[in-house]
Amino acid sequence: MGRFFRGGVRPVEIGHRIAREMSDSRSVGVKGQPVVANHFSVKLAPADLDRFTDVQESLTRELCDAARDTARDEGWIFMGPVQVELEADPVLRGGAITVGARMKEADGGVGVLYLATGQQVVLGEYVLTMGRLPECTVTFDDPNVSREHADIRPGGDGFLLTDRGSTNGTTVNDVRISQHRLADGDRIALGATTGLEFRAG
Repeated sequence: MGRFFRGGVRPVEIGHRIAREMSDSRSVGVKGQPVVANHFSVKLAPADLDRFTDVQESLTRELCDAARDTARDEGWIFMGPVQVELEADPVLRGGAITVGARMKEADGGVGVLYLATGQQVVLGEYVLTMGRLPECTVTFDDPNVSREHADIRPGGDGFLLTDRGSTNGTTVNDVRISQHRLADGDRIALGATTGLEFRAG
C-alpha cells in the first residue's frame, strides 16, 4: 500500500485499492474461468481530486493498464473493457478513498485474445498494440516480431486487426493480411513464430 502524502492520496494507493476490489469481486464464468470486476468508480475528497486535475486522463489510463496487468498475472478475465472513473465526494476527508467495483459488458463487440503463454487479453474500446517495444499493450520478446508490429482496434460491432508495416508480416489463418476484421476462432501469427487466437463474445 502506498502511504498518504501530505494528507493526500497517491496514485499507487488507488491502484492497490482497485486490485483489492478485483480480487474481492472474483466469480466463476460460464466456462469456469475466473471473472472479475472491470468498471471502477473511485471517489476522493475534492481537494485530493483537484491535485490530479492536470493529469487525470493519464492517471485513469495508467490505472486501467495496471488493472489489466494484475488480471493477466492472476489469470483473471473481464466481461468488458476496463474503465476507471474518478469522482469527488464532499463527505470524504483528505486521504480517504472509496472504490465501487462492478462487472460491466462492453457496449459494442467483445473479444478476447488468447496468447500462447495461456494469458488472455480482453479487447474493448481502446487500441491494443502488439510488438517488441515495452510501450506496446502486448509485448513479445521475439526477434521475428517488429518493434510496432500490429494493432487491434474496435470497429463497428467488432475488431479490426492491422499490420503496421512489420518486417515479417501478419497472418490470419495462414493468410498474410494488411487489415482484417476478426472473426471467432481466427488464428493470428506475428512473423513466423508468435501465435494468438481471437475469440468473440
